Parts: sequence; C-alpha cells; structure tokens
Amino acid sequence: VPALATEPRFAQRLRERLEEERLSDGRYQLQRIPGGRVALPVLEEKLSQLCLTPEMPCELVRIQDPVPSRATRRRTPAQRLRDELRRLLGADWSEELERDVPHAWQRHGDLVLLSDYSFKAAPWERLGSELWETVASALGARRVARRGRVMPDGMRTPSVTLLLGQHGWVEHVDNGIRWAGATGCGWCGEGTALTIWAGCSRYTFDVTKCMFSPGNITEKLRVASLPCSGEVVVDLYAGIGYFTLPFLVHAGAAFVHACEWNSHAVEALHRTLVLNGVRDRCCIHSGDSRQVSVAPGHGPLPAGLPSPPLSSQLQLRDVADRVNLGLIPSSEEGWPVACRVLKKDMGGILHIHHNVETPLAPTAALQAERGSPEAVSPGGEAQHPTEDGGEEVLGARLRPEWQRWAEATATRIQGLLAELHGQPWCSSILHVEVVKSYAPHVHHLVLDLQCQPVLP
Repeated sequence: VPALATEPRFAQRLRERLEEERLSDGRYQLQRIPGGRVALPVLEEKLSQLCLTPEMPCELVRIQDPVPSRATRRRTPAQRLRDELRRLLGADWSEELERDVPHAWQRHGDLVLLSDYSFKAAPWERLGSELWETVASALGARRVARRGRVMPDGMRTPSVTLLLGQHGWVEHVDNGIRWAGATGCGWCGEGTALTIWAGCSRYTFDVTKCMFSPGNITEKLRVASLPCSGEVVVDLYAGIGYFTLPFLVHAGAAFVHACEWNSHAVEALHRTLVLNGVRDRCCIHSGDSRQVSVAPGHGPLPAGLPSPPLSSQLQLRDVADRVNLGLIPSSEEGWPVACRVLKKDMGGILHIHHNVETPLAPTAALQAERGSPEAVSPGGEAQHPTEDGGEEVLGARLRPEWQRWAEATATRIQGLLAELHGQPWCSSILHVEVVKSYAPHVHHLVLDLQCQPVLP
C-alpha cells in the first residue's frame, strides 16, 4: 500500500492535508516504520495528484503489511465490495453499476460464488480479470465463480463459471457443519470440486456438475438424529449423499441402498463413501430410481408406473425398513417404487419430500395489494420467504393446507401398498417437518409416514 512517511511531529498536519485533498486511504491505519517515522496510507489511483511541500518533509514508501482501520473493520462485506469497486472505477462509477453489485453470495472457504444476475452491465467486461481480483480482495477470497441458471435436464445440473482461480476445491463452514478442503482426496482433471465435513462426515463433489443445497441443513441434522440402528434404508434420490451419509454415519443405519441417475453425482457419492470409510455399508444403484423391475411371481407394477427398459430398472424389492424420497418439487413419481422396496411383511417408514403451496388468505391478499406493512419491509423490499428457513417457517404451525396434503398422501400410499400386495395396509402420520420456504407461499415439507400391513 502506498504511504507518505514523515517524522511524528509532522504526522498530524500531513494527515489533515491528505484528508482535505481526499488523498488519504481510510482503509488502513497509519503505521510506524523503521527509523522512527510514521507512514500515512494514500490512495494508489491519486498518487499523481500528490504535491509534496517543503514545510512537511515526507517520502513516498510502500507498507508491506497494512493494518485495516477501525472503520474498515466495521464495514460489512457488501459495503467493502461496493467501496472497492467504486475506487476501481473512479469517475466511471454510476448508479447503474452500483445496482449491478451483488448484496449476497455463497461462500465456500476461499471461493465466492456469485449469483447469475450480478455484474451484467457492459462496463464490467472491459475490466477483465482486474474486476474479479478486486471482488476477491474485497471479500477476503482467492477465487471467484458465478452460477448460471439450473439446467432443465431433470437432474438440476448447475451452470457454474470459474472467473478467478485455477481449480475449485474449497472449504466451507455452515451451521456448525464443516465443509472441508480436498486434502488427500486425489482430485485430478478438469472441473470444480468441493469437500464437506458434516460432524465427522465428509462429502466431495464437483460444483459445476452437481447441485449443493445449503437450505436443507436442518433436514440433514434431523436425519442424523433418527433412530435407525440396525435398519436397511433405501435413499431413492441420493444425489451426492446429502442424506445417505447422515443415515450411515450418524443415525446408525446398518445398510443403505443409494439410488441416483446423475453419473457425476454417482461418482461423487462413491468418493464420499470411501472418504468416510462406509463404502462397504452402501450399495449405489445407478439409474432412474422411479423405475423398478418385476421379479418372477411378484405380479404387475403398481398403477401409473411404466415398464421401462430392463437396463434402467431398479433391482430392489422387499428390503427396506425406511425409505427416503428427498426430491422436490415432488417425489410422487417415486411413491410406487418406495412401496415396492418397503418390507412387505413388516412395513416401515417413508420420508416423503414435497413442495406444498399455501395460498394467501383473502384478507392477506387484499392487504398485500394495498401495500400494507406486512407486505413490504421498512426498506421498501418485498418480504418473501427465505431459502434458509427463517423464523416465519420454523415457527409456523401445521397449516390446513399442509395437513390436507399429508392426509391425502397417506391415503394414496395406503392404496398403492394394498394394490401391490393384494391385502389391506394402514398408514399413520408420524410427523410433518417444515424444511424451508422454497418460494413465495410454497414450502418444502417432509412427511414421516408409518406403513404396515393389516394382519388377518
């Protein structure tokens, strides 16, 4: 950092002069340097405007390890980012560019993942790598990436571009769960990979090819606390192991059948199981878990389930004490398969994920149209449900729409089981978990459903 070094007796006068001329770099403290002198940081971009006068003898030096000022330490990351970009652009700074600067982002260790709508204005492109270096410096990161829209390929494949940095191995800490770097993971080739620690669980995956959902952290922790000792679990939408690992490492499941159709996620799940030393307690079934084969003598598929090619069929039946259906917005296409893999003599528990819409009550809708205080925040921003499951979600009572969905789902599952096995089954609602707000008036729920055959 450039600075003017002077004797202590001239320091105050020089400081006042620099502040008057707006040449002082307020991001850093003045520092003592060898020789008993004091160094006052100045703005790099305004060095040409410096006019050194004889009555205040000073010398231009550079501070190798500048100390942030108290004001800088009090600034939020968003404020630091805006201030650094304004300093970078100088006279070219505009309100349009300020609106284009993000106020939020994901952080994975020293990698910052920006939203797809940030830095879209044309002037940013002219800055090239200098822009991303400034963003990284302002946010205390080394690498910068930007996500695009999720691809509509059924696998929710992300579109992520690495803007600064050579690779994407990262460290991340979230809600007491440590998502750690790739030491010893043997990463090679192209792509952006992420390794995560959840307690003593480690996940590894390529963030350019597999989705990562921090909003599901509460459900992961809940799964980790379930009493699964000695049980066989089928995870129908395993992904990179969001729930497979908590079942194995924390909940004490004896064995997990993990089903996943994204080949990149399958590879990531395999590495994750090896990293955690539980590969021998999990079988990965690669393919579309909504499709299940029919063994000789087992009768037809449940209504609504097509007969797929044998190569893509799931070869599982009558094995599970517990089935996890962790797919949103709906896991309904997997319900017939979940019924088939559940143990036919004893039954078990289904964990059914679903996005349930909660329409506005007529009075609430009218208030929103009139611009009531409940509809708009003091800052003028609309109040939408948050991805992280805020107080409005976690503290919510079981709403009538949620209860109706749970009861309808229980009835549907009961009918599928009766049709599949040719005898009556009963189902009972154990619990409805509110995971998060997914969108305005849409909530991600999980139904814990106990299913048992009715004994003659």
